[in-house]
Amino acid sequence: MSVAELPLMPEIKVRTFADLLEELGDIPPSRIIMNPPPGTATEADVIRMHDHADRNCELIDGTLVEKAMGVREALLAAALIEILRRFVKPRNLGVVLGPDGAVRLWAGRVRMPDVAYYSWDRLPGRRIPDEPIPDLAPDLAIEVESANNTVAELKRKRSDYFRSNVRLVWQFHPRARTVAVYTSPDNPTILRTGDVIDGASVLPGFRLPVSDLFAELDQHG
Repeated sequence: MSVAELPLMPEIKVRTFADLLEELGDIPPSRIIMNPPPGTATEADVIRMHDHADRNCELIDGTLVEKAMGVREALLAAALIEILRRFVKPRNLGVVLGPDGAVRLWAGRVRMPDVAYYSWDRLPGRRIPDEPIPDLAPDLAIEVESANNTVAELKRKRSDYFRSNVRLVWQFHPRARTVAVYTSPDNPTILRTGDVIDGASVLPGFRLPVSDLFAELDQHG
């Protein structure tokens, strides 16, 4: 048999840690949980990390990724939860959850929006689910950018949300004092001080001046 007749060997693809980082949006390596090893984690590990290690982790294709949120981001998220609840609860529109609210967007993909609004129509039987990680996607998902987030990571999150029929995404940038409003993964409307956040068809009648939201950070940050 000549060299030309030798059978071709199948190409062997070696996945490196650098490949993993790129797939996750070039996030800081410190946010990747190594136990269990990347690619082997399950929803049970998400629950274990939350209940026994007090760490909020998302599940992305078998890899646990710890959420990034500092004091500024936590303060802003808490303010948003309070403001949204004051609008949602009296009108009996649904529920507002914080960063502990893990949801399964699809098998192998668990996300924890920093803040999320779920209308009653999205909740099975119009009731709050009992399971720790329900099959659920919010009407409105909110992400508060931190120094440990990357542009690629946040874009991937938005893609996940809209693939799961999330209707609206607000992305807050505390240091720039801006809000990016998305109705699709790209091409946002950027709101600044002097502009007003509008709930549109997701939360009709909801309006929040950007300056009001960032007021506490402006005073103390």
